[in-house]
Amino acid sequence: MTEGGGVVAAAPRNLFERTARRHTTISRLTSVLLLSTVFCHASYASQQEELENLRKRITAMQREIDKTNESKSEASDALRESERGISNSNRRLAELVEQLHATDKNLNVLQTQAQQLSNNLEIQQTQLGKLLYQQYLGGRQEYLKLLLSNQNPNQASRDLQYYEYIARNRATWLATLRGNLAALNTVSTATREQRTELKTLRAEQAAQKKTLENEQRARQQMLGKISQQLRQQRREISRLQRDENRLALLFDKLSKMLAQPKSKSLFRNDNLPDNSFDGNPFDQLKGKLVLPVKGEVTNQFGTQRPDSTVLWKGLFLRTSAGQAVKAVAAGRVVFADWLRGFGNLLIVDHGKGYMSLYGNNETLYKQVGDVLHGGDTVAAVGNSGGNENSGLYFELRHESKPLDPMKWLAVK
Repeated sequence: MTEGGGVVAAAPRNLFERTARRHTTISRLTSVLLLSTVFCHASYASQQEELENLRKRITAMQREIDKTNESKSEASDALRESERGISNSNRRLAELVEQLHATDKNLNVLQTQAQQLSNNLEIQQTQLGKLLYQQYLGGRQEYLKLLLSNQNPNQASRDLQYYEYIARNRATWLATLRGNLAALNTVSTATREQRTELKTLRAEQAAQKKTLENEQRARQQMLGKISQQLRQQRREISRLQRDENRLALLFDKLSKMLAQPKSKSLFRNDNLPDNSFDGNPFDQLKGKLVLPVKGEVTNQFGTQRPDSTVLWKGLFLRTSAGQAVKAVAAGRVVFADWLRGFGNLLIVDHGKGYMSLYGNNETLYKQVGDVLHGGDTVAAVGNSGGNENSGLYFELRHESKPLDPMKWLAVK
């Protein structure tokens, strides 16, 4: 690096690398902390009430799930009874069908037998009619002929007994025939009545089966709706529990943040640099510099950063976004770009190894190689690089080693 504002490119690059390594912890600021900051400035009590309401809603949802599970069990029990009823009805229908087939078979046999008996009866009735007609015409002539004939009395006695036997046999046969016809008529009538009753019962069983099947479909649909409702409720309670966990974690962080003492302003800077010292070597400006923006200095050089083991190597000036950032002395821009942990960063070389650093800017107005006078506007204040608050991060370095800016200021 040359004297009077000359530039050696390698030195700033090494400075950037070492500065980046030493300040990597700044990048740990995440969107969760940004959100936490917003909540800190919002109503903390109302958020606690929201968390309590969320927990109450989860409890109520759990009770609803329990009721839905109970309804599902009841629907399953009712469905089981319907399915049992359908099974019993189908079994009874199968038994009735078998009985009906057996009855039809028996009826067919009886009808065949009745037809045969009827045919035989018709023949026998015809023969009986002829016999009666002959007896009517002859009266008891057969017996008289036997008595008056010249046959052997023993033979005549045997013939008379034969006639009497035939008469008795015909009478018995007629009585049996009448009994068979009466029995056939009784069985046929009973069979027809049983068949009619079975058909009626079968129709009733079929109607009952249809009713049970309709009831089964309705309960299956109900069970499906209950299962779907239960799945939705479980998804909802899972979502609510995730919300509760996130909110509880957020409140835990908020509680820790609120428990920490707020950073206090060490002093307020109301002056801005000018070009009155242009042309003077930078090492002669110790105790004469003015901070680059108007704002409140919130930290001390060399102290520990909040929630970190890293030490402050510069000053943070808290001020509103958009404020003009001034160069503290004449020099040349050697870096103007975004750098992790520093956001939009600008570095000015002042010669003899002295540099000034301006970080977390919203806008960089100067580019590498631009020559500056003291008091020139080089950037606009912002909170780039993940910074929580709007303001400017300012450092002074000599041969890459950080300097306490407070020792270089005109006002302590």
